[in-house]
Amino acid sequence: MPCWDQTMAGYKLPVKVVFCSAILSSRSVLSWMQKLFCGVCFGVLASLEDYEETVKKAKEAWKVWADIPAPKRGEIVRQIGDALRQKIKVLGSLVSLEMGKIFVEGVGEVQEYVDVCDYAVGLSRMIGGPILPSERPGHALIEQWNPVGLVGIITAFNFPVAVYGWNSAIAMICGNACLWKGAPTTSLTSVAVTKIIAKVLEDNKVPGAICSLVCGGADIGTAMARDERMDLLSFTGSTKVGKQVALMVQERFVFEDADLNLVIPSALFAAVGTAGQRCTTARRLFLHESIHDEVVAKLAQAYAQVRIGDPWDPDTLYGPLHTKEAVKMFLDAVEQAKQQGGSVVYGGKVINRPGNYVEPTIVTGLPHNAPIVHTETFAPILYVLKFKEEEEVFAWNNEVKQGLSSSIFTKDLGRIFRWLGPKGSDCGIVNVNIPTSGAEIGGAFGGEKHTGGGRESGSDSWKLYMRRSTCTINYSKDLPLAQGIKFQ
Repeated sequence: MPCWDQTMAGYKLPVKVVFCSAILSSRSVLSWMQKLFCGVCFGVLASLEDYEETVKKAKEAWKVWADIPAPKRGEIVRQIGDALRQKIKVLGSLVSLEMGKIFVEGVGEVQEYVDVCDYAVGLSRMIGGPILPSERPGHALIEQWNPVGLVGIITAFNFPVAVYGWNSAIAMICGNACLWKGAPTTSLTSVAVTKIIAKVLEDNKVPGAICSLVCGGADIGTAMARDERMDLLSFTGSTKVGKQVALMVQERFVFEDADLNLVIPSALFAAVGTAGQRCTTARRLFLHESIHDEVVAKLAQAYAQVRIGDPWDPDTLYGPLHTKEAVKMFLDAVEQAKQQGGSVVYGGKVINRPGNYVEPTIVTGLPHNAPIVHTETFAPILYVLKFKEEEEVFAWNNEVKQGLSSSIFTKDLGRIFRWLGPKGSDCGIVNVNIPTSGAEIGGAFGGEKHTGGGRESGSDSWKLYMRRSTCTINYSKDLPLAQGIKFQ
């Protein structure tokens, strides 16, 4: 039978513990894990019956949360941010343990959640609609925003904290309850974050089920997608798993006038960071033919200097892939690239050490429309392609079905604005002279085409978590009709 922590509003947290990184738990690690997970019993994955019970509790909790004024909700979210900040290194270590990313990236991911909480606090005193001029005398036209209700959040293994934070912090200040299903391979992280949130909620005398968690597999995700009680569903994943959003292929263009002092470190971070497992990881690098060979040579030198090792070692820049299946996908992609005419100029092999380590890889010589170039591998493989003209490379950027993040490197001001314009990049994130990865929380995050719809995190993304009503109030004693209609 599933077990649950009675301190967390009674809702269930059944977890199947899966460790997929190359790290072995030492006694010191186990010590803080035992403290963090005190009271949680780990067993089987949640059943559909557990899911049903959790949804009911979350819907009931929403009734309490929706009545709390938005600034007060913001104050509670501020406390959640502070609680996360106090445990940022522990949570960062846990992310490294389960996901495999280096420690500094694990801490940075938790910091991103903290930053979104800080952002949400201010937003809680600003959300609202305008008072619009009415064409009728004695009338007021008001735009009113109300919470949608229950927000379902399905997150992937590669960002087991930050993506939930983007959604939950904003959804909460808007007055919504949240139901989270994290990746089965990062269940400990999901439980740890939920325990921290639940304590803050209960300390404020509100139900912990406002932020509910169900640790389960594809059956739970499918149930959430089909459940009409989910007033909004945020899904991060692949077409293979969810049929909701496409796997994300990212683009980077380097013109002949680009500053190579920016290009090399940007391409290195975007392609190699998190071992190529970010949704914004650079997959295609388009180089103008006049600088192609020079950039490839310098990039290979930079790859050779990447420090590979234990994600918990502060000197490590590159850790393992998440699972053995990811290693197989990496090897299959390298082989397909060779068969389709590509040449591996760096990497391409499994590293002979414990864990799921592979070499960061550079492939050249492929045409822009090679099938493997249009295929997401979620591994550190960078396809370097030549181009001649701006018009053709902009078209190559947009010929794929995905469109999350893109970047151009150039000093040409006209080209920059053409890149940002209607015939430029069709991605949701369109950068200039910076990497495709590393988005700030203040801007709206999301993609176009098969990379999903809608936005998360900053800008006016809060509107997605609310429903809009146009309200007309007659405070006069007359009844004028709109458009001057006479009905008498």
